[in-house]
Amino acid sequence: MMLHIPGVLSPSQVAEARAALEAARWDDGSATAGPQAAQRKQNRQLPHSPQAQALADMVSAALRQQPLFMSAALPHIILTPRFNRYEDSGHYGNHIDGAIHFDPGSGKTARTDVSTTVFLSDPDEYEGGELIVEDTYGAHEVKLPAGDAIVYPSTSLHRVEPVTRGVRMASFLWTQSLVRDDARRHMLHELDMTIMALRQRIGDSDEVVTLTGHYHNLIRQWANL
Repeated sequence: MMLHIPGVLSPSQVAEARAALEAARWDDGSATAGPQAAQRKQNRQLPHSPQAQALADMVSAALRQQPLFMSAALPHIILTPRFNRYEDSGHYGNHIDGAIHFDPGSGKTARTDVSTTVFLSDPDEYEGGELIVEDTYGAHEVKLPAGDAIVYPSTSLHRVEPVTRGVRMASFLWTQSLVRDDARRHMLHELDMTIMALRQRIGDSDEVVTLTGHYHNLIRQWANL
């Protein structure tokens, strides 16, 4: 399941992040990729530091406040957000994210079930740089306003097209979900959205309470803890 979440970061938060990132020192992004992915990765990445941690905390907190993110990802562990920068034909060829990641920020090791990109540059600031995510329905092109996020399964083949003008900056992160299987997460998300819509329309009727019980019992049955 792919999900666009608008306005994860406010304009003031985007401006704060942009100012910090413009003044930061960037490392070669291929240094953090595996041997296969490193051959396809040409970008810059923000090294771990107290400044990077402060920005990461802001992104994490903003995502946790988003009901759509919490419903779609069902997070068990949210790894520390990272930051990348593409320019001068920088790109990242087709790859699938590594299944297990060590998080230097928290010291945790987690399975990557859900990938998230929070855009920090507006589409008119750069050319190219589209995130392309492939699934059984084809290739999906993503290029969102600054502050918006895209959430998609970490099992997806994806790439970032070359940036031929300007600079594309973003935050990216992985989540270990309570529910490992993407199809089950999708069903739970749709059920959750249906319950919320019904509560707004008819309140907590007996039928809505029953549906809510089914939702929690499915999580109880499918959760990987």
